[in-house]
Amino acid sequence: MNFSQTHERLRLVCLGRIQRGEVTNAELSRLTGLSKSHVSKFLHGQGQLSFRAADCIRKALHLGVEDLVTFSQPPDSRSVHYVKIPLVSHSAALFEPEIGSAAVEIWLWVSNKDLPAPGPRRFSSRQSWRRFIAVRIDHDGALSMGQPANVGAIAVIDRHYSSLRLYDPDRPNLYAIADGNHVALRYIDRVGNHLVIRPANMAFPASLIEINADTSAGQYIAGRVVIIQHRS
Repeated sequence: MNFSQTHERLRLVCLGRIQRGEVTNAELSRLTGLSKSHVSKFLHGQGQLSFRAADCIRKALHLGVEDLVTFSQPPDSRSVHYVKIPLVSHSAALFEPEIGSAAVEIWLWVSNKDLPAPGPRRFSSRQSWRRFIAVRIDHDGALSMGQPANVGAIAVIDRHYSSLRLYDPDRPNLYAIADGNHVALRYIDRVGNHLVIRPANMAFPASLIEINADTSAGQYIAGRVVIIQHRS
């Protein structure tokens, strides 16, 4: 594959990320040091970036060369209505800003209508992270939710959502938080300068985290659970 083909694949990846709300033109400019007009021309296919500029964008998006080599654009009719989401390990979901192809168990196609639109509730250090990822719910995770039938189900997580504000006023947010290298699915309440981390199943213990007045609760939140899918 020559540079022109790699360049076009990089452009398509960027456009896909922007369409999914994972990054913006302005963020690409800030992360790469390229001017906004330079980034805009690249995205619109107006000329070709230098090798150095293209590599800056690749690094900003945490892409390996192999990700561009294996990248394939989904059929137009499907890509308009669906988002391709990687199913990954718990540790990758918690700590990997971008997901390399080797870390993906399978790719899920999730309808746009089932996913939240881009919004302002981001924790600044995660603005460049892949927004939507998915993990499998294990036995302990299902029991902590009070839902034994959820063993093996898939939780889709919005890693850009780190706010304690309710997404849906009629239901509490279910969050993904770090429990070591494991994703724990919990509800969170703020009481004064404490966060109360509690499972749905009251038989499991809650925990209390003291935070400073100038500390964002988002530092303790890996994302909001958007969907739980049961797959055969």
